[in-house]
Amino acid sequence: MSEPQDNPDALVVGAGPAGLMAAEVMAEAGLRVLVAEGMPSPARKLLMAGKSGLNLTKAEPMARFLEAYGPLPEWFREILAAFGPDEVMDWARGLGQPLFTGSTGRVFPKAMKASPLLRVWLARLDAHGVVLRRRWRWSGWEGNASRFDTPEGPRLVEPKVTVLAMGGASWRRLGSDGAWAGAMPEGTVAPFAPANAGLRVTWSRHMTSHIGRPVKGCALTAGHVVSRGEFVISERGLEGGGIYAVSRSVREGTPLFLDLAPDRDVAELRKALSRPRGKASLANHLRRSAGLDPARQAMLNAFGRPFPDDLAPLIKALPVRHEGLRPLDEAISTAGGVRLEALDANLMMRGREDVYTVGEMLDWEAPTGGYLLSACLATGRHAGRAAALRATSRPSDQRG
Repeated sequence: MSEPQDNPDALVVGAGPAGLMAAEVMAEAGLRVLVAEGMPSPARKLLMAGKSGLNLTKAEPMARFLEAYGPLPEWFREILAAFGPDEVMDWARGLGQPLFTGSTGRVFPKAMKASPLLRVWLARLDAHGVVLRRRWRWSGWEGNASRFDTPEGPRLVEPKVTVLAMGGASWRRLGSDGAWAGAMPEGTVAPFAPANAGLRVTWSRHMTSHIGRPVKGCALTAGHVVSRGEFVISERGLEGGGIYAVSRSVREGTPLFLDLAPDRDVAELRKALSRPRGKASLANHLRRSAGLDPARQAMLNAFGRPFPDDLAPLIKALPVRHEGLRPLDEAISTAGGVRLEALDANLMMRGREDVYTVGEMLDWEAPTGGYLLSACLATGRHAGRAAALRATSRPSDQRG
């Protein structure tokens, strides 16, 4: 297996959004592009995400949009800004997808699902001559060639440029298992950790009747991070966008607090709660005086007992007792991956020329709400353009 058996101009490893975007950009530049996907079908995680409504991006001012990604090098922020919410929306419309923007700024295709968009996108890639190989699992390098395990046996592919887009280390059943990390140069990969993950909580039997109930109208605070999103009481803890937004701070060890009445201050609550309740039960008193519905009362009972005499401060800052985030494979996304300092500003790996890394393979994270997909598309586009320029600026017979 010393001689390469396929020699496209460009190789993309991974057929998720980042990889497909890189493939399209390079094909439009005139390169012969091969996309190698380890699973039987492309973009499985995108399709799964689209089952509950494909959140493409977040329509908001650029400064606020970039803030959601946390601390990043300026050059990486520029990559995200160059293909931000407006550009993502134009791209989706170019695939024939009418869009709508929800009240929170989240942008969705009117069809909601990912499958119509993906079907058109794959057809457009095919028209550009992009070749998709399925069940080709990348297993590292042999010299300058990428090595694959395929249904037809081992294969070597030595292109002019390579874009790695193999995802993070969550949702193993959909193809993102992080196994590629073992083949990366030493010191270039930060350890994986769960991101956008639920909290593990061991409930008492009294919580059984609340399983599946949404919790609304709260504010979650972990250090300087505040979330007003909803979440759900699940059998094994707390899940949902409100929890995901604070998961990074929680993972880093910051205590988590619930404000069950975020639109009322302590003094107002204390005054309301001090009114005589007569024969009303405590549950009815909390509902009438503090506006706490059954779900928020369940939170108060789970994390606040035994109750102090003065309930108002507890309602405003209820400490959430938990056992940490859900395991890595149950997280929506992961932190960790290829360190940004191991790349140049074109996302090319230092020490391995002509190899670019994009999408969730990179060590960045963001909450759900369209930020994840936007960044995958932006990094795929950026690396694809840089790789295409590099490949077309050299003699046609020169390899990496």
